[in-house]
Amino acid sequence: MAEKKKNSLISHGIAAQNRKARFDYTIKDTTEAGLVLKGPEVKSLRHGRATLTEAWAGEREGELFLFNCYIPEYQGGVLSRFEPRAPRKLLLKSKEIVRLLSAVARQGVTLVPLDIHFNERGLAKVTLGVGEGRNKADKRHAIADRDWARDKQRLMRDKG
Repeated sequence: MAEKKKNSLISHGIAAQNRKARFDYTIKDTTEAGLVLKGPEVKSLRHGRATLTEAWAGEREGELFLFNCYIPEYQGGVLSRFEPRAPRKLLLKSKEIVRLLSAVARQGVTLVPLDIHFNERGLAKVTLGVGEGRNKADKRHAIADRDWARDKQRLMRDKG
């Protein structure tokens, strides 16, 4: 039997991930938010071509938006064009918006997008983290902890 070709489309799972966010910030709390997208943006996301490394979430006119998230134009056809780094509205309940904005104002934390994924129903969601910035010493400590955990796993594996 011939093997099935693995399709590059992402139907369920992570479309884009900000791996640097957990290193640069101490994530205190996470929230899942919906994302308002146009058709070609969704198609481009399903190909896993988005970038979240420089993205951040913030308030504009009482609503939360995702700023500086790069979703490249869809190359599959001539559909409606869109701006790759346009602000995209986040869908949250009003109580959640108030809670997040008050945390940002009161504690001096940042809303960091951790990943964009598709849920079971195929809807695009953003995982937002309420993060506090780390200084160099904290980052060095995180690197040391990560290296020790890796070495510990290696030692346990070799011991049997």
